[in-house]
Amino acid sequence: MSRDARWKALLELLVERGRLDVEEAAAELEVSAATIRRDLDGLAEQQMLVRTRGGAVVHGVSYELPLRYKTARHASEKQRIARAVADLIAPGEAVGLTGGTTTTEVARALAARGDLATGAPALTVVTNALNIANELAVRPQFKIVVTGGVARAQSYELVGPLADGVLGRITLDVAVLGVGAFDVAHGAAAHDEAEAAVNRMLCERAERVVVAADSSKLGRRAFAGICATAAVGTLVTDTTADPGTVRRFEEAGLRVIVA
Repeated sequence: MSRDARWKALLELLVERGRLDVEEAAAELEVSAATIRRDLDGLAEQQMLVRTRGGAVVHGVSYELPLRYKTARHASEKQRIARAVADLIAPGEAVGLTGGTTTTEVARALAARGDLATGAPALTVVTNALNIANELAVRPQFKIVVTGGVARAQSYELVGPLADGVLGRITLDVAVLGVGAFDVAHGAAAHDEAEAAVNRMLCERAERVVVAADSSKLGRRAFAGICATAAVGTLVTDTTADPGTVRRFEEAGLRVIVA
């Protein structure tokens, strides 16, 4: 197992359990305790966890994995969700994409659509995510608009008042939200208030709003609110979503697509 793979695995275990023991982690990943100690020391240097005697604990009360370590989580589900979201977007539309692993997959699914391979432009994509802009900017069929702002290392998203200046002057056909949590009663939310503020503006500038969220995000709450459930027209999730949760979203008036 490579170091990057071990780091991803360790961070995911830490998020799930809140605390890691060196010996237990070594047995689970089938590597030596010395290797785990070096890995935890390296992650602590990047301020992604707090080292303790014999292990590690999460860094702070509200822990959020940086984007580069989230990519393997629910990967197949996110790809199916992304393809279903991409199918909702018509050629010629202006699309807002927030940052996140699921919306990154949406960008890739749009790039793979044959009917969007031509046109001038086939789509206008507005995003505050540097990684999404980077992937799509090389595709001439897409007009890419980047919001501006200050880059947030955890998500590659641009946030702050500089983004407001761009978003206040545009209109969108659809905004696709990647969220930290989506609950019927409390709406869509993110872990960071600056990200939530930009995402909220994207919603306000769009004719319709789509939430792309795997089942692990549903029925949960996060710190910073993005929008009320009533502001969302469509939820796209995966087949492991709880049927009762899906039904509650449908009863709230949302179209739910299970991919």
